[in-house]
Amino acid sequence: MNQIAALLPASNIVVGLDVASKAAFFGAIGAIFERSAGLPRSGVAASLAAREKLGSTGLGQGIAIPHGRIAGLREAMGAFARLQAPIAFDAPDGKPVDTIFVLLVPEHATDRHLQLLSELAQMFSERAFRERLVHAPDPGALAQAFREWQPA
Repeated sequence: MNQIAALLPASNIVVGLDVASKAAFFGAIGAIFERSAGLPRSGVAASLAAREKLGSTGLGQGIAIPHGRIAGLREAMGAFARLQAPIAFDAPDGKPVDTIFVLLVPEHATDRHLQLLSELAQMFSERAFRERLVHAPDPGALAQAFREWQPA
């Protein structure tokens, strides 16, 4: 199993999330981490928003990988959302985003954080993988797509 699939429980995958902005997304994803891991939603949202102020985590082609450091977190955690409608994310190509992977890492996980972001960038650079995510009908199919992905 790749590193990303190992930190993405099915309970943290959502299809058709209805949000109208980055801030609304950060709040909604914070609620998912609150339910699945007991993390305070406001802390998750604040960490993601603080990182976003340094520069957009939008990659282009409708994809973003917002990430943040969380004090007290022991292991990296992920969540994936496919939005009901795209939202502005200040991506380099100027296009809105509807496919979002959120990565939370412990406060001092520098090397691990970079390894995970590198693997995510590699995943999302593959057109076939992106297409699979777009067409997956439900969270189970999305989880399977992440499990089956192999680095080139």
